[in-house]
Amino acid sequence: MHLKKLLFVSAILILFNKDVLFSQEKNYYQTDFTISEFEARRSKIFNEIGNNAIALIQGASSVAGFKVFRQTNTFYYLCGIEEGHAYLLLNGKNKSTTIYLPKRDNNREKSQGKILSSDDEDLIKKLTGVNSVKSLDFLGNDLIGTGLINGSNPVLYTPFSPAETGNDSRDEILFGHARSAADPWSSETTRESRFIKLINERFPEFKIRNLSPLLDSMRLIKSPKEIEIIRKATEIAGLGIIEAMRSTKPGIYEYQLDAAAKYVFYQYGSQGDGYPAIIGGGSNAYMGHYFRKKDILNNGDLVLMDYAPDYHNYTSDVTRIWPVNGVFNKEQTELYEFIVAYRDALFQYIKPGVNSNEVLSKAAKQMKEYLVGKTFSKAIHLKAVQKALLFKGHFQHPVGMAVHDVGRVHGTNLKEGMVFTIDPMIWIPEEKLYIRIEDVAVVTKNGVENLSDFVPSKIREIEKIIKEKGLTEFRPSKSLPLKN
Repeated sequence: MHLKKLLFVSAILILFNKDVLFSQEKNYYQTDFTISEFEARRSKIFNEIGNNAIALIQGASSVAGFKVFRQTNTFYYLCGIEEGHAYLLLNGKNKSTTIYLPKRDNNREKSQGKILSSDDEDLIKKLTGVNSVKSLDFLGNDLIGTGLINGSNPVLYTPFSPAETGNDSRDEILFGHARSAADPWSSETTRESRFIKLINERFPEFKIRNLSPLLDSMRLIKSPKEIEIIRKATEIAGLGIIEAMRSTKPGIYEYQLDAAAKYVFYQYGSQGDGYPAIIGGGSNAYMGHYFRKKDILNNGDLVLMDYAPDYHNYTSDVTRIWPVNGVFNKEQTELYEFIVAYRDALFQYIKPGVNSNEVLSKAAKQMKEYLVGKTFSKAIHLKAVQKALLFKGHFQHPVGMAVHDVGRVHGTNLKEGMVFTIDPMIWIPEEKLYIRIEDVAVVTKNGVENLSDFVPSKIREIEKIIKEKGLTEFRPSKSLPLKN
């Protein structure tokens, strides 16, 4: 009897230990893209760099403290690996790809779960389709072992442009570094420039070339799977903005609309912001990138909201503006209807083969006809909309892994798979008034699709939404401290 009991307990312990082992071995890796899609991206690099070159891509550093790691967009785009201190080597001579990772850190895995490391070679090769996986200490030897370094004019390609890691965009990163450069006490440089300096110091035989232009051109044209993810990110963004509309009423704070949208973002599996929410009531909206969100929304003002999530390493860019009290007045209606009509005009002319400047010109001509017979309550309002016909920024920027994604759409011929924003806007400096809406366009085989078309933009639709009860009304915030 005691023997049977002992055997039963032993069996239970064995099963329990297996479950613990399996739970620790569970790995987290993206499920959106197939191996063949990653291989196709890497093949484009091989085709461009030729047989006498290699490409070396540095991933993001691991994060300190309790921050959540986010891989760089470029590294994720080429292999999907989301671990810190990873490197990707593409050898043009033999068309092989190697991932370099730190060795297993058992202490980190005990507290965080499985972390993909160089010890997981077979698993990583199976997940990514790369040829080999090695620990970081092999990278230097392999740069020599490529067989190129002793040849004539060996070339090493690496990105020169700063990498985006989450809710940032290259243009904003560059502006930040420019501000640091103006500070005589700051020694900050880009991680990419330090990496290039190290390569030059350790392997001066290589001629360093910039891989960023090639990567930018690749990322500009989205694959069907990328468009599917951006579509979902746009839907989540729109649902968050709609929830903010419901929660709007005089007397609440800008940050409370942020809270309503964030609830929606996380409810649908987002990992954070695609960029910090722009929520400006009244004259705060006049600042294009107003992120503070600390003021009260006042009766009679408009509130502008520009927000999207970081969803599966992609984002969107949707903007709407609406009255705090739920009803557009006469002046607001005149200006807002002009903006919506401009948006619709721009979408009419988007299709493959058409230059973006042609879209702007045709839309401006149509809006000039729209203004015939229109009256505005104030002369400064008419002046503002007339000035908008000359503005070229209504056709904005690419959208993808970053909100201001890489690549160019200004002055280019549009191609199927391009995703960008249409962003008509007007400024009235005399009143510190700024009005715009923003939608996400994807160029299709025969025309264009507005991914954010479902987000209310007609006055009647918006006013109807605002009348509904929002999250902040179901669970209003309480005064703090809770106990005096």
